[in-house]
Amino acid sequence: MNPTFAPLFARRSVRKYQAKPVPAALVQDILEAAMAAPSANAKDPWEIIVVQQPETLAKIAAGLPYGKMLAGAQLGFVVCGDLRRANGQCLSYLLQDCSACIESLLLALSLAGLGGVWLGVHPREDRIAHLRGLFGLPPHVVPVGVIAAGYPAETHPPRTRFTEARVHRERW
Repeated sequence: MNPTFAPLFARRSVRKYQAKPVPAALVQDILEAAMAAPSANAKDPWEIIVVQQPETLAKIAAGLPYGKMLAGAQLGFVVCGDLRRANGQCLSYLLQDCSACIESLLLALSLAGLGGVWLGVHPREDRIAHLRGLFGLPPHVVPVGVIAAGYPAETHPPRTRFTEARVHRERW
């Protein structure tokens, strides 16, 4: 692994967290880093709900089959997109932009010494409905993903998932 890219290889999904609150200033820094993501035609359609109340984190977890770790997290981010602001009001651009935002958020967590895991929401209608009901999301706002976060209570070694067979040079 090229050491220049060490922070990228060090970012891993973390599902266990310490019972240690994340300072508000650090949460703000993470949000600013997340919103530095690229966006089609600079439309920035993302909207982020920051969740720190244990009761709310547990309610989110109850509707996400693989999100049980949220109940033990100190912090959650619900990343949504506003279709009215998406490039051409296209769902596909909204999903790409919000995915870039989520990846930037995950990298910011890792660089700040925190851990997180991305929980997919869209296109699962049951998960979308759960978050719509829980947060009162208007119809033009699409929940894309949830990130559980906090100070890690587990560590994973850096790694790459590179597979040469999936690289096509100049043609298929």
